[in-house]
Amino acid sequence: MKDFSDIPALMVEMGRAARAAAAELAFATAERKHAALIAAADAVWARRAEIIEANARDLDYGRDKGLSPAMMDRLRLDEDRIRGIVDGLRSVAEQKDPVGEVIAEWDRPTGLHIQRVRTPLGVVGVIYESRPNVTADAGALCLKSGNAVILRGGSESFHSSRAIHECLVEGLKAAGLPETAIQLVPTRDRAAVAEMLKAVEHIDVIVPRGGKGLVGLVQKEARVPVFAHLEGICHVYVDKDADPEKARAVVLNAKIRRTGICGAAECLLVHKDVAATLGQQIVDDLIAAGVEVRAEGLRGSKPAQTDDFGREFLDMIIAAKVVDDVDGAIAHIRTYGSNHTEAVLTENDATAKRFFQRLDSAILMRNASTQFADGGEFGMGAEIGIATGKMHARGPVGAEQLTSFKYLVTGDGTVRA
Repeated sequence: MKDFSDIPALMVEMGRAARAAAAELAFATAERKHAALIAAADAVWARRAEIIEANARDLDYGRDKGLSPAMMDRLRLDEDRIRGIVDGLRSVAEQKDPVGEVIAEWDRPTGLHIQRVRTPLGVVGVIYESRPNVTADAGALCLKSGNAVILRGGSESFHSSRAIHECLVEGLKAAGLPETAIQLVPTRDRAAVAEMLKAVEHIDVIVPRGGKGLVGLVQKEARVPVFAHLEGICHVYVDKDADPEKARAVVLNAKIRRTGICGAAECLLVHKDVAATLGQQIVDDLIAAGVEVRAEGLRGSKPAQTDDFGREFLDMIIAAKVVDDVDGAIAHIRTYGSNHTEAVLTENDATAKRFFQRLDSAILMRNASTQFADGGEFGMGAEIGIATGKMHARGPVGAEQLTSFKYLVTGDGTVRA
């Protein structure tokens, strides 16, 4: 059995293998990448019983570790969720290959013809916690975009991630692509994370997926560029011109569909003119659904405290507050938001336009649940994460966002005067 005790040596070996694989993937045909993803999807479905068995071991580990119900939900796999993994792999496979796409082209008076074309980033490092489906999503998107990837799953999802990773490798083999194009760190040792964060020779970008602790550590310690969001403090503003039926349905879905994801609503803002009517009705809906509403200016489960605003609960808890108008909502979001996702519920076009223009979160929505903040729902097949920074990628990071570009310049014996 291979010795994984020398973590620095292990990570250097994986990094070199990834760099070599990335060089080959950069010119791999769209057909071979498609074939690898379809074969991987078939393998996941054929081995679903094995994956569920591995997941059961992870769930036992999570219970022993005292994971919260929300974290246990993120960790859990069943046949429906495995079907979702399979569908995600197939969806990414069927998307247009971004590598080599001509983004722009033009001619110069000097006789030069210039093209700007998409090119892979190189090697992507993904560090994630309890969601084993990230193994498939990240592997698929990196492969589609011609990047090699080093995956470091959480200790909680260790067995599930290994089982899914084996299916991805099966797909690579079937398509004749290098098996080291998708590597999974084979140890729970946290030293592997530290090595990845400083591996500037081998990794081009790090993508963390997880809670504030993990993402904060990565952003603080990484010497490699990072695509990430620290928290998903998502707001929903109910305007005085909101349609009551739409608003009630959207807020309930935004909060309770899945409370443990980054797109779950964490704060409800209500225009003062509808606070006693529609606003209170929505609060009552949430309470009836089992949500603890920490409210200011509304009758909630309990009064809101100052630190309830700007907080990511990831649970059946939401903060709620009455604001004077859309500008009050905007001011609150600017103060307490995390630049992830915000929604405005209104039938007033001018109000929606003001909300969209004056906020700068990565995703802004109108009359739609914040739970749509997801690459799959954006038509990307899957996502490797949500980025809230302003450099390169922003919002859901799909295959296209995992590319850079280069310039191809053609002359005809052209010399510069």
